[in-house]
Amino acid sequence: MKSYPISFADIEKAVSLVEEAELTTPAIAAPELSTISGADVYLKLENLQPTGSFKVRGAINKLRGLEDHEKGAGVVAMSAGNHAQGVAYHAQRLQIPATIVMPRHTPFTKVDRTERLGAEVILEGGNLIESRMFADELVRKEGLIFVHPYDDPKIIAGQGTIGIEFLAQCPDLDSLIVPIGGGGLISGILLAVCELNPGIEIYGVEAAQYPSMQNILQSVEDECGGHTVAEGIAVKAAGQITREIIGDLVSEIFLADENALENAMQLCLREQRIVVEGAGAASLAALLDNRDRFKGKKVGLIISGGNVDARLLSTVLLRGLVRDGRLIQLRLSIADEPGQLSGLTEIIGDEGGNILEVSHQRLFYDVPVKSTDVDISLETRDAGHVRNIVDALEKAGYPNRLLSSSSDEG
Repeated sequence: MKSYPISFADIEKAVSLVEEAELTTPAIAAPELSTISGADVYLKLENLQPTGSFKVRGAINKLRGLEDHEKGAGVVAMSAGNHAQGVAYHAQRLQIPATIVMPRHTPFTKVDRTERLGAEVILEGGNLIESRMFADELVRKEGLIFVHPYDDPKIIAGQGTIGIEFLAQCPDLDSLIVPIGGGGLISGILLAVCELNPGIEIYGVEAAQYPSMQNILQSVEDECGGHTVAEGIAVKAAGQITREIIGDLVSEIFLADENALENAMQLCLREQRIVVEGAGAASLAALLDNRDRFKGKKVGLIISGGNVDARLLSTVLLRGLVRDGRLIQLRLSIADEPGQLSGLTEIIGDEGGNILEVSHQRLFYDVPVKSTDVDISLETRDAGHVRNIVDALEKAGYPNRLLSSSSDEG
């Protein structure tokens, strides 16, 4: 294998640190996801780490590798989430002063979580690039040791321990799918797995709005930016070390759009009963988008993290119900007379629909004064059940319009 700044021996050394810190995670069969995808699916559950993300592996390897005078000086990192917590977690355990620079708009919950792990949090910069510039200033002025989130040999070697672990747990995998942000995770896994079993195909997946690594490898300049549910891999600048490793060893990089990422998060919770953040669900999203490629193969998915805001998760789940035709809203125009509403609700009940909310609109719509628009939110079984309800209402003289549609309805 070509020589890189990280060797397989470096990753093997990191294994003992990971085991000593009790950071090993299980790999489980996913029969429900196997049925859906047509592949034999296994999940590596990094969402079960103490901080909810694989980042603790690289952090322990980096911090334990510091000289005594470097530990005394303290460390600094820039991050808006998982890397911050990984560094803070181990810095506290190793009694190393830690400073984390976060963008000013970082949600309070992430700031609070990092501070509770013992780090000093400084909110500086409008984005991670500006936060990095401030962190660099702290390095120059105060002599702190910078801990890069992905483009560091020690960090990459620590993340590579996942590859060694996963192959020990599932030695006969045909393929691996790994999320890509800056590339530290997949770079370490590539170096480990290609050494142990060069026959395994390893695929990366980026959020479609942040194809930074694919841009570099294909020499294109597609724009990176925008809101994504996969914040953990929303990286605009691919690493220098990581791009070389990935370019040489990865089989292909997939892009997952927002619908695919949301659907994967929903499936993980509904079918596997595990909470996964958008970045952690990216590997499943790529598998489902490329089913023909992996049909019949034994496929390992890296579930890289589970740190998702409760409000965001609830929104994703509700949107999934809408997408599946299990939560809909109908608008009907009825005569503004006693008994009209009870008539249509009786039809919905007879068809097995569960009414969640009814709203009358008399004033703000262009309807006759003797009529009213009624918006009804319903729970249904699936898209076919929706069609049965709609047909029954129309047959009874209640023309209606579906305001929220399932995937089958368009």
